[in-house]
Amino acid sequence: MAQINGQAGVNLSAELSNYLSGNQGNLTSEQLTEIINQYLSGGDKLGASGGQITNGIYKRFGEFDQITGKVEVVTTGLWSGDTGSLNTFFTSSTQASAASSNYYLNVYDKNPSSDSSAAIQYAVAYGHREGKGSISLANSDSSTLASKATYAQYKSILLDQDDSKFTFFSSSAAGTHDSDSIYVINVARARYKEKMDAGNWSLKLSGSAGISTLIDDSGKKFDDTVGKAGRVFNVGSGSLNLGTENAATVNSLTASNGQGLGLFYPEQGLVVLNPTAVHSLIGTSIDKNNADNASVSLAVNAEAKNHFLLHNAIKGGNDFEARRTENVSTSHYFVRATNREYNYSNNPTFVTGSDNSFAESTFEKDPRTFITTVGLYSDANELIAVAKTSQPVPKSFDKEVLIKVKLDF
Repeated sequence: MAQINGQAGVNLSAELSNYLSGNQGNLTSEQLTEIINQYLSGGDKLGASGGQITNGIYKRFGEFDQITGKVEVVTTGLWSGDTGSLNTFFTSSTQASAASSNYYLNVYDKNPSSDSSAAIQYAVAYGHREGKGSISLANSDSSTLASKATYAQYKSILLDQDDSKFTFFSSSAAGTHDSDSIYVINVARARYKEKMDAGNWSLKLSGSAGISTLIDDSGKKFDDTVGKAGRVFNVGSGSLNLGTENAATVNSLTASNGQGLGLFYPEQGLVVLNPTAVHSLIGTSIDKNNADNASVSLAVNAEAKNHFLLHNAIKGGNDFEARRTENVSTSHYFVRATNREYNYSNNPTFVTGSDNSFAESTFEKDPRTFITTVGLYSDANELIAVAKTSQPVPKSFDKEVLIKVKLDF
């Protein structure tokens, strides 16, 4: 911190005042540097580069001090707390008994009745093109045909206008199977953020035939199908083979009935399953509201709430692993403190007395500071970002410091 005291300070003030008066208040940074340097002693000089003062409190970034516009792919666990595996599955008794449960069922990581930190992880739903599985209008004039509304909702989101049904893979000669019914796993928007990580999720379903693991077939990588809702992959039975050097293994895209198991939409955070194929694979699952252990019910005289069957199959499997991926824009700023820069402090404790002499006499010839914070400012002198060092960085005339600041957004 170079100082100009006494008569030198008076002379400098007078010269600046005269200069400004003679130049209608205009003063460039180069002119200011030249004037001030006349009153600095002991080798302390302000340097100018490209018309900008390079010493002092602020320092403008040079052409090679910043790298912007880089994009990095970041993958993290999908569930609350950035965990990659969900092993606890709770529902709200309030929501499960409300009218909304005719359409979907929210699933939490913790018991919402006793834990205020419980957060919705995903929802399950059942849809039928003709409204089966819901009370029919013939049985109730107030019926909302919840299953039909659900099917229509996801059809409008995921399918092209000329598609009237969800089409799954098939081992038949036709190669495809049109389904009137669907199960849907709708991951909460806050969980998957930009998109789910294709090829990096697995879901265990439990039923009377045992436990089966579902994954997607995105391992083919170079043959993605892109539809109205972005990329779409087939769902099959298999294993991610985590913890090994082996690639994921897809055992089959169909159940024993030859129908495809489902479709996966990573950009939408949706897994759409074929109920007929799912139950052909896992057998029946137990619905807590029904004691008959029946698979999908198509009764039209009551709300079957078939998505409860899917929930219990997932809960019984006790393992839903998933990750999300984001494209993060990054900027890198290289903050350089050369040997003659930032060796003094504006902290009041750095000086003492009415003459503002150094608090430590050794600072006269060997000043020392510790850098702890870097502030990034706009041209309007507005503080935009603050970076903190992990520990104070010593700075003196015999040390130069380079601090790299990385901004993600």
